Amino acid sequence: MSEDRNALIGDLNKDLELEYAAAIQYVQHQAVMTGGQFESIRKELLIHSQEEMNHAVMLSEQIDFLGGTPTVEVEDRAVSDKTLEMLNQDLEGEENAIARYKARIAQAEGMQEYGLRRVLEDILIQEEEHKRDLLTSINESK
Repeated sequence: MSEDRNALIGDLNKDLELEYAAAIQYVQHQAVMTGGQFESIRKELLIHSQEEMNHAVMLSEQIDFLGGTPTVEVEDRAVSDKTLEMLNQDLEGEENAIARYKARIAQAEGMQEYGLRRVLEDILIQEEEHKRDLLTSINESK
């Protein structure tokens, strides 16, 4: 296996760790958020959690296809007892994911892994949607 492919698999496994963490973090945040003004975002966070787990499945399949083994490790999660801080933690995670997936798309393109690139583009679209949802909720709560 080439050094580039090994590096890509390692990066995808890091992305996978972050997807697991995002799903867990969203479940915890929506459960402990308080305030009626956050009711709609709480419901949206459950959807985000399910989408993050779907991303994990998509990444796992791609890692396996590339000859790697999908990780079971989970990246650190952010917690707080303040709703706005939770939303900002989630926003930071989405911004990180967006940057990582843009880099990963470039890697896939450079290696002529066009199917992987397409999967990553689909994930990126949802991550950008998550960012918009969070920004809307944060701005409405001010």
